[in-house]
Amino acid sequence: MKKLQIGVMGSAEDLNYGNDALEFAKEVGKLIAESGNILVYGAESEYSSLSTNAAIEANRNGGITVGVTGGNHYKPYGEFEPDIIIPCGLEIGGGREFVLVRSCNVIIAIGGGSGTLNEMTVAYQAGIPIVVVSKFEGWAKKLADAYMDDRKRLKCIKVTTPQEAVYQAIEIARKYQ
Repeated sequence: MKKLQIGVMGSAEDLNYGNDALEFAKEVGKLIAESGNILVYGAESEYSSLSTNAAIEANRNGGITVGVTGGNHYKPYGEFEPDIIIPCGLEIGGGREFVLVRSCNVIIAIGGGSGTLNEMTVAYQAGIPIVVVSKFEGWAKKLADAYMDDRKRLKCIKVTTPQEAVYQAIEIARKYQ
């Protein structure tokens, strides 16, 4: 069976997420690796994020990671480099989200500020399923078990554990593929 490309979107470091959100993201990354699928994330250049930490953990557990960077640079923040880097030529908030999200069969949103909301909106418009973690403050929690508009295209699937997040992501991605 074809490997799924599972996007992990979530709060950036400047949103001051807690250690519990960080550990949650790491477990999601580990579980994606163990599932044999691919983790796709926005490889920030200025700071770390929940997504970056999920990718690091996926890599530590033998998973394949794909980082989509803004602009034309191949260097994400910090020492970690994903297996594949896609420098999309577009800036964060200026189109990178389209390339990032359209590279995914499904996305998992953890917490999240305006960038995560933008990514969720792109997914919704494109018909890409969205799994949201309702456990932490942010857009994922606000949109848990809800539609993003009155068109009611796809409901944001609410989960509370890393295991649920990855299981639901895989199940819904296979359904909509």
